[in-house]
Amino acid sequence: MSEPAHRPTTLLVVEAEPTRLDDLRQHLGRMDGETVLHGAGELAGALERLSGGGVDAVILDPDLPDSQGIVSFERMYAFAPDVPVILLTNEGEDDLAVRAVQGGAQDCMRKDEANASVLLRSVRYAIERHRLLTALRSLSLIDGLTELYNRRGFNDLGEQYLKLAGRSARSASLILLDIDRFKTINDTLGHHVGDRALLSVADTLRDTFRRSDIIARLSGDEFAVLAFETSEENAQTLVGRLRAELTQVNETTKERFQLSVSIGLARYDGDDAVSLDELLRQAGAAMHGEKRTKRRTVAR
Repeated sequence: MSEPAHRPTTLLVVEAEPTRLDDLRQHLGRMDGETVLHGAGELAGALERLSGGGVDAVILDPDLPDSQGIVSFERMYAFAPDVPVILLTNEGEDDLAVRAVQGGAQDCMRKDEANASVLLRSVRYAIERHRLLTALRSLSLIDGLTELYNRRGFNDLGEQYLKLAGRSARSASLILLDIDRFKTINDTLGHHVGDRALLSVADTLRDTFRRSDIIARLSGDEFAVLAFETSEENAQTLVGRLRAELTQVNETTKERFQLSVSIGLARYDGDDAVSLDELLRQAGAAMHGEKRTKRRTVAR
């Protein structure tokens, strides 16, 4: 059996100064022909590139035209927590470096010390450290059936999201849902069919929401999504898209069940007094209200 083809390392360098990016590309090209560099001069462009996938690591200068300091790192880490970040700092920015490492950065180094050789070595170590840490964390944060986050993973990452949203004056939406009549599916068709229903909902959530959103199976047939930087109008659009995706699944499935979910929505607008637990409570009340309405309609 032939070994899989080796894929080059793809780096995203987020740097507002074009000459620094050109110098780095030139030096790395001479040293290492297996590293592919992509550049972005603003955080918005970097997040757009990350959304396309295929980036192995990010080298981030946090002083950007559209974002500054620790907020640049926090927004990037929240958007793509599965990609290791190496932060570049100026002399005297030790506090920034410490906060970034505490927040999840794999490495920090001063710009005047970050030559191509040092950066390349840091990138290689960062990728491997991040891979090992992700594997260890996934043992306790990932749901075994759906491979979504479990409740602990949702709580841990969700709290980080809300702290970032509060500091950067940005909004978030929490969408809570559970499967209608799930017990009936289990009792009449068997638990193995119930598992397939759970997997179908999980896949639909992945298709509907972004990679940067936190998608979790909280327990049993209850799921949650924390979507970052969404307006109320956008959140309602996402809920409508989710319902449409489930309708499409029901129209094309060969399963003996039809999926129906009850959904609750709660909004976060940067209020530090609102906790993740409070958002879950608000969304839960809305979800159970929808479920009661469905039951009254059926009973008529």
